[in-house]
Amino acid sequence: MLFRDELEALKLCDLEGLFQEQAGERMGVSRGTVQRLLASARQKTADALVSGAALIFEEDELAEKKA
Repeated sequence: MLFRDELEALKLCDLEGLFQEQAGERMGVSRGTVQRLLASARQKTADALVSGAALIFEEDELAEKKA
């Protein structure tokens, strides 16, 4: 499950080429938070690609806890 904020961090850093600090400014979070989001998003994406699994997009972490 890939959360919206993980996808946003991945897009800003890996697709648009922003530094983590710049991505954090755009997202309104710290550079450390962007780093955590990127690590999680990259691991989930790599796992899905290697295992042939689908990526499920979720609005946010709270939505997962409600399910």
